[in-house]
Amino acid sequence: MPGTPRAGIIPVTPFQQNCTLIWDEATKVGAVVDPGGDLDRIEAAIREHGVTVEKILLTHGHVDHAAGADELRERLGVPVEGPHRADKFLLDSLPETAANYGLGEARAVTPDRWLDEGDAVTVGGLGFDILHCPGHSPGSVVFVSRDARFALVGDVVFKGSVGRTDLPGGNHDQLIRAIKEKVLPLGDDIAFIPGHGPTGTLGEERVSNPFLQD
Repeated sequence: MPGTPRAGIIPVTPFQQNCTLIWDEATKVGAVVDPGGDLDRIEAAIREHGVTVEKILLTHGHVDHAAGADELRERLGVPVEGPHRADKFLLDSLPETAANYGLGEARAVTPDRWLDEGDAVTVGGLGFDILHCPGHSPGSVVFVSRDARFALVGDVVFKGSVGRTDLPGGNHDQLIRAIKEKVLPLGDDIAFIPGHGPTGTLGEERVSNPFLQD
C-alpha cells in the first residue's frame, strides 16, 4: 500500500520560498524540500509535526532553495538528493550568490545523489518519480507521486505563471516545452506545491495559465 502524503509549507528567506516538509502520515517519516535558509524555523516545523526526516530533496540549485542544504544535512545527519547534475555550477557558487543577494553566509553543497529523468525517490512509504525539467535552471527537477496525484515542482510552474528564465542557464522555450511535454500530461487532477506562491492543480494551469496557451 502506498503511503498517505502530508505537507507543511515553511516560507523561508526574503524571497518567501516555499520550503516544504513532506511526510508519510502512517510512519511520520519525511523529507525537507528546498531548505533555502531559516533553518531554525524549518527544525521547529519538523518538531511541531513530529516528523523523522530521512533526507533533504532539492528541486534546483538557486540560492533561495538550496543555500541551507549543506548545514541542514549536517544538523540532521541525512543525505541530500537532487537536483540534476546540470545545476552543479549553481550549487558550487552558493556562497558568492548568497553574499551578492545580502543573504548572509551560505555553503556550497554537493548532493549525495544527483537525480535524472526516470529516477525514483522514496520518502517513508511515498514514492516519487523524477522529471528533468530544464529552463528555469538547467538542472531543475520535478518530484511527482503518481499514486497520491501530487507533485513538487520547484520554480518550473506556478499558479498563473512559470519560472523566470533570465538567470544563468535559463531558457524560456526549453521551460515551456518541459511543462507542456512532461508536466501537464501527468493529469489535470495533479495538485502541486510550487517554489513560491499558492498551490494549484495542473488542470487549472493547462486551461488558464497565460504562459501555457498556444
